[in-house]
Amino acid sequence: MTRFLNIITVSLIFLFACEKEIHPDLESPANAIVIDAWLTDQDTIQNIHVTRSQPYFDNASPSKISGATVNVYDQDNNVFPFIENDSTYTWISPDGQPFGQVGNIYFLVVEVNGEQFEAVSDMGRVPPIDSINFKFEEKDAFITQDFYLAEFVSRDPEGVGDTYWIKAWKNGQLLNKPDEINVAWDAAFTEGGGVDGQVFIQPIQYAINPIDEDPDQDNEFIPPYDIGDSVYVEIHSINVHAFYFLQEVLIQTNREGGFGALFATPLANVTTNVYNTNGNSGSSVFGFFNVAAVSSAGRRLTEEVALAAQEEARNSN
Repeated sequence: MTRFLNIITVSLIFLFACEKEIHPDLESPANAIVIDAWLTDQDTIQNIHVTRSQPYFDNASPSKISGATVNVYDQDNNVFPFIENDSTYTWISPDGQPFGQVGNIYFLVVEVNGEQFEAVSDMGRVPPIDSINFKFEEKDAFITQDFYLAEFVSRDPEGVGDTYWIKAWKNGQLLNKPDEINVAWDAAFTEGGGVDGQVFIQPIQYAINPIDEDPDQDNEFIPPYDIGDSVYVEIHSINVHAFYFLQEVLIQTNREGGFGALFATPLANVTTNVYNTNGNSGSSVFGFFNVAAVSSAGRRLTEEVALAAQEEARNSN
């Protein structure tokens, strides 16, 4: 016990004594291939990004790899070619039909400088969003004015093993901070949650609310939604590997600084489902391939909706 306390004491002295800003001279990492292929059945152009990895402190946008051959195949060997443009590789439906079909299996094949990279993903089913509601809440110790919380209502279909990524936009702005990654296994957070075929649990429903600190007030938060604001929600079906990938992304990116960083999970590359057919003798590869069915809904918090939410809150008290 004494030895443990000594270690902590030395660590604290080190942390508080080191105020000098340093710029470590890190070795350049291996130049890896990064393939991001998150495809959907939405009526939009589908993009696959093929880039090079870059040093940790490099804030520039990743550089596209030119001259790659990028194709997606289904289990019937139908081919979906992705054509190179200025910044990425794109597929545009030749007949106006959306990409993909629920239940199909898709195979990604990317060729770069004589090397071949592959991945596989099925397209899972997705439930419709029944409604988006707003709840009136009185001010509290953290939000010093009355405010509104949004929730979406959707029911996971019967049958264990469906996995989802729920995305939300406030006033057209995607909620994309690390702690806003919202994934579900059936209607709960994890495998074996025991809520198959039910309405998504409330923490998942309410995770479409932005939680932002007020920059002008210490320990206070900005109201999630106010009159005039809009919310738009999408549920994406994801494969099981994508579920764990996003959980790893959350762990690796949602980090606090200071003393707690000493006990955080060590930094590591996130798992990928893309592999080099040359095995370990080929170039390293990162990224992910998923094909999603998507359901969506949106709503604006009008004065009429706000008054109804206030009335509901009064009646429930």
